[in-house]
Amino acid sequence: MFDGDLKMADICLTFAFERCLASSKANKRLILIYLIPVRMLLGILPHNTLLQKYKLEEFEGISNAVKTGNLRKLNEELERNEAFFISCGIYLILEKLKMITYRNLFKQIAGILKTHLLPVPAFTEALKMMGVEDIDTDETECILANLIYEGKIKGYLAHQQQKLVVSKIQPFPSL
Repeated sequence: MFDGDLKMADICLTFAFERCLASSKANKRLILIYLIPVRMLLGILPHNTLLQKYKLEEFEGISNAVKTGNLRKLNEELERNEAFFISCGIYLILEKLKMITYRNLFKQIAGILKTHLLPVPAFTEALKMMGVEDIDTDETECILANLIYEGKIKGYLAHQQQKLVVSKIQPFPSL
Protein backbone atom coordinates (compact mmCIF):
# COMPACT_ATOMS: atom_id res chain seq x y z
CA MET A 1 0.00 0.00 0.00
CA PHE A 2 2.69 2.47 1.00
CA ASP A 3 5.01 1.19 -1.74
CA GLY A 4 2.44 1.99 -4.42
CA ASP A 5 1.46 -1.61 -5.21
CA LEU A 6 -2.26 -0.97 -4.89
CA LYS A 7 -3.44 -4.20 -6.49
CA MET A 8 -1.43 -6.35 -4.09
CA ALA A 9 -2.57 -4.20 -1.15
CA ASP A 10 -6.18 -4.67 -2.29
CA ILE A 11 -5.73 -8.45 -2.52
CA CYS A 12 -4.09 -8.73 0.91
CA LEU A 13 -6.46 -6.37 2.73
CA THR A 14 -9.52 -7.96 1.12
CA PHE A 15 -8.21 -11.39 2.15
CA ALA A 16 -7.79 -10.16 5.74
CA PHE A 17 -11.23 -8.51 5.80
CA GLU A 18 -13.05 -11.55 4.42
CA ARG A 19 -11.38 -13.90 6.89
CA CYS A 20 -11.88 -11.69 9.91
CA LEU A 21 -14.58 -12.99 12.26
CA ALA A 22 -17.93 -11.24 11.91
CA SER A 23 -17.85 -10.64 15.66
CA SER A 24 -14.55 -8.74 15.35
CA LYS A 25 -16.06 -5.44 14.22
CA ALA A 26 -13.13 -3.43 15.60
CA ASN A 27 -10.65 -5.45 13.54
CA LYS A 28 -12.82 -5.23 10.42
CA ARG A 29 -13.00 -1.46 10.92
CA LEU A 30 -9.20 -1.23 11.19
CA ILE A 31 -8.76 -3.20 7.98
CA LEU A 32 -11.30 -1.00 6.20
CA ILE A 33 -9.42 2.16 7.23
CA TYR A 34 -6.66 1.00 4.89
CA LEU A 35 -8.71 -0.96 2.36
CA ILE A 36 -11.07 1.91 1.52
CA PRO A 37 -8.34 4.35 0.35
CA VAL A 38 -6.65 1.59 -1.68
CA ARG A 39 -9.89 0.70 -3.42
CA MET A 40 -10.75 4.36 -4.00
CA LEU A 41 -7.42 4.81 -5.77
CA LEU A 42 -8.33 1.79 -7.90
CA GLY A 43 -11.63 3.47 -8.78
CA ILE A 44 -13.89 1.47 -6.44
CA LEU A 45 -15.83 3.79 -4.17
CA PRO A 46 -17.35 2.50 -0.91
CA HIS A 47 -21.10 2.32 -0.30
CA ASN A 48 -22.43 4.59 2.43
CA THR A 49 -24.06 1.60 4.15
CA LEU A 50 -20.63 0.00 4.63
CA LEU A 51 -19.19 3.25 5.99
CA GLN A 52 -22.08 3.67 8.41
CA LYS A 53 -21.98 0.03 9.54
CA TYR A 54 -18.32 0.35 10.58
CA LYS A 55 -18.56 3.99 11.75
CA LEU A 56 -16.27 5.31 9.02
CA GLU A 57 -18.31 8.37 8.06
CA GLU A 58 -15.03 10.27 7.56
CA PHE A 59 -14.84 8.65 4.13
CA GLU A 60 -18.41 9.54 3.04
CA GLY A 61 -17.71 13.12 2.01
CA ILE A 62 -14.45 12.15 0.34
CA SER A 63 -16.14 9.40 -1.65
CA ASN A 64 -18.92 11.74 -2.79
CA ALA A 65 -16.42 14.47 -3.73
CA VAL A 66 -14.30 12.09 -5.80
CA LYS A 67 -17.37 10.64 -7.51
CA THR A 68 -18.75 14.06 -8.48
CA GLY A 69 -15.39 15.65 -9.32
CA ASN A 70 -15.89 18.25 -6.60
CA LEU A 71 -12.34 19.32 -5.78
CA ARG A 72 -13.44 21.97 -3.28
CA LYS A 73 -15.45 19.42 -1.28
CA LEU A 74 -12.56 16.95 -1.37
CA ASN A 75 -10.19 19.54 0.07
CA GLU A 76 -12.74 20.52 2.73
CA GLU A 77 -13.28 16.89 3.76
CA LEU A 78 -9.55 16.19 3.90
CA GLU A 79 -9.05 19.26 6.05
CA ARG A 80 -12.04 18.50 8.31
CA ASN A 81 -10.87 14.94 9.03
CA GLU A 82 -7.15 15.64 8.78
CA ALA A 83 -6.34 14.59 12.36
CA PHE A 84 -8.06 11.21 11.91
CA PHE A 85 -6.39 10.51 8.56
CA ILE A 86 -2.94 11.54 9.80
CA SER A 87 -3.29 9.42 12.94
CA CYS A 88 -4.13 6.43 10.72
CA GLY A 89 -1.23 7.21 8.38
CA ILE A 90 -3.42 7.50 5.29
CA TYR A 91 -3.59 11.26 4.71
CA LEU A 92 -0.98 11.31 1.94
CA ILE A 93 -2.60 8.34 0.24
CA LEU A 94 -5.94 10.16 0.27
CA GLU A 95 -4.22 13.22 -1.25
CA LYS A 96 -3.61 11.07 -4.33
CA LEU A 97 -7.37 11.00 -4.86
CA LYS A 98 -7.07 14.52 -6.26
CA MET A 99 -5.99 13.10 -9.62
CA ILE A 100 -9.11 10.94 -9.83
CA THR A 101 -11.20 13.94 -8.78
CA TYR A 102 -9.58 16.03 -11.54
CA ARG A 103 -10.39 13.27 -14.01
CA ASN A 104 -14.03 13.14 -12.94
CA LEU A 105 -14.35 16.94 -13.08
CA PHE A 106 -12.78 17.06 -16.54
CA LYS A 107 -15.03 14.20 -17.68
CA GLN A 108 -18.06 16.30 -16.71
CA ILE A 109 -16.71 19.28 -18.64
CA ALA A 110 -16.13 17.09 -21.70
CA GLY A 111 -19.70 15.85 -21.39
CA ILE A 112 -21.01 19.41 -21.33
CA LEU A 113 -18.90 20.54 -24.29
CA LYS A 114 -19.77 17.44 -26.36
CA THR A 115 -16.70 17.58 -28.58
CA HIS A 116 -13.38 15.79 -28.78
CA LEU A 117 -11.50 19.13 -29.09
CA LEU A 118 -11.62 20.55 -25.59
CA PRO A 119 -10.26 24.03 -24.80
CA VAL A 120 -7.74 23.95 -21.95
CA PRO A 121 -8.97 27.35 -20.63
CA ALA A 122 -12.36 25.70 -19.92
CA PHE A 123 -10.60 23.30 -17.55
CA THR A 124 -8.68 26.19 -15.98
CA GLU A 125 -11.93 28.06 -15.31
CA ALA A 126 -13.50 24.94 -13.79
CA LEU A 127 -10.51 24.56 -11.46
CA LYS A 128 -10.84 28.20 -10.42
CA MET A 129 -14.52 27.61 -9.68
CA MET A 130 -13.48 24.66 -7.52
CA GLY A 131 -11.33 26.94 -5.39
CA VAL A 132 -7.91 26.16 -6.87
CA GLU A 133 -6.02 29.40 -6.38
CA ASP A 134 -3.31 30.74 -8.68
CA ILE A 135 -4.05 28.22 -11.43
CA ASP A 136 -3.10 29.08 -14.98
CA THR A 137 -3.26 27.34 -18.35
CA ASP A 138 0.25 25.89 -17.99
CA GLU A 139 -0.60 24.26 -14.66
CA THR A 140 -3.84 22.94 -16.10
CA GLU A 141 -1.92 21.45 -19.02
CA CYS A 142 0.44 19.82 -16.53
CA ILE A 143 -2.50 18.22 -14.69
CA LEU A 144 -3.95 17.05 -18.01
CA ALA A 145 -0.56 15.68 -19.12
CA ASN A 146 -0.30 13.67 -15.90
CA LEU A 147 -3.82 12.30 -16.36
CA ILE A 148 -2.94 11.27 -19.92
CA TYR A 149 0.32 9.66 -18.75
CA GLU A 150 -1.52 7.73 -16.01
CA GLY A 151 -4.04 6.46 -18.56
CA LYS A 152 -6.96 8.26 -16.94
CA ILE A 153 -7.61 10.24 -20.13
CA LYS A 154 -7.12 8.95 -23.68
CA GLY A 155 -5.87 11.84 -25.77
CA TYR A 156 -3.11 14.37 -26.26
CA LEU A 157 -2.46 18.06 -25.71
CA ALA A 158 -2.21 20.46 -28.64
CA HIS A 159 -0.19 23.07 -26.78
CA GLN A 160 -0.19 25.86 -29.37
CA GLN A 161 -3.94 25.60 -29.91
CA GLN A 162 -4.53 25.22 -26.15
CA LYS A 163 -6.70 22.16 -26.76
CA LEU A 164 -7.03 18.75 -25.23
CA VAL A 165 -7.80 16.33 -28.04
CA VAL A 166 -9.51 13.27 -26.61
CA SER A 167 -10.34 9.96 -28.21
CA LYS A 168 -13.78 9.74 -29.75
CA ILE A 169 -14.12 6.26 -28.26
CA GLN A 170 -14.10 6.13 -24.46
CA PRO A 171 -11.91 9.20 -23.77
CA PHE A 172 -12.15 8.62 -20.01
CA PRO A 173 -11.50 4.90 -19.47
CA SER A 174 -12.88 3.29 -16.36
CA LEU A 175 -10.40 3.23 -13.51
